[in-house]
Amino acid sequence: MNYQDVIDGINEVMNREIPMLLSLTDEQVSVKRNRQNRTAKMLVGHLIDSASNNHQRMVRLQYASRCSHSMPNTEMGMLVFPDYTQDNDLWIALQDYQHEDWHTLVMLLKYYNEHICHLIRSVDETKLDNYWIDYEGNRVTLAAMIRGYIGHLNLHIGQIHELIDE
Repeated sequence: MNYQDVIDGINEVMNREIPMLLSLTDEQVSVKRNRQNRTAKMLVGHLIDSASNNHQRMVRLQYASRCSHSMPNTEMGMLVFPDYTQDNDLWIALQDYQHEDWHTLVMLLKYYNEHICHLIRSVDETKLDNYWIDYEGNRVTLAAMIRGYIGHLNLHIGQIHELIDE
């Protein structure tokens, strides 16, 4: 299965958005807040958290059949990950993204996504049906996670645009 469209999409977002993000003022990234009470710094921090969590899932799901032997009550090829969906604001607060250096945050987002692209290019295609169970009890395959990554990235980049365009 070819995921070049996902890789191209991630690269397109990074190539388009990183220069724009780096051009923003401290006031634009630190003061304005969206309806979730998040600043651009917090949204970029959340995207870093998403990259980090998805990176772990993409790697671990490729060896799930080996891991699941030592995990009670799991099926072969399935892992249970802690879900941070309900704790997004806690993750943002604990890492204090609001007071992180903006350039550092933006570059970490860029480089983490470059690594995600490398990882996607290297995925073992025989593991694409391995899955994890999300907090709502849904099975999420490695293939679906890869396909869905760009949508999440675009969602939060769009929220940043809404903040700065107000």
